[in-house]
Amino acid sequence: MKKRWRAGTAGCGCGALSLFSSVFGLGLSVGIPFTQSNVTVAGAIGTKTKILDGLPAYTRDRLAGNQNFINQSVTVTVGPAEGAGLLVIGAQPGAPAVDLFLVLR
Repeated sequence: MKKRWRAGTAGCGCGALSLFSSVFGLGLSVGIPFTQSNVTVAGAIGTKTKILDGLPAYTRDRLAGNQNFINQSVTVTVGPAEGAGLLVIGAQPGAPAVDLFLVLR
């Protein structure tokens, strides 16, 4: 079976964010009852210099870290744009009991 290339807009959003020097971030954090720990899932996409601004403040130093029970980070770089995803389970100083984080800068 032969695959054919089709013109489309794949990756267009990431390129547009990098052209305007912007970042889009989304995160959700929920506290684990009877502990000082949280479960946090966060992600950001934008320019390389602003990617940390797209993550909640209490997760910025945990990107690619190993200080929690579970810390799974992933980053992808394509030209001037970068994407980052993060799953953290463990103590996160400064994290509220429940948090929904949404930013476009």
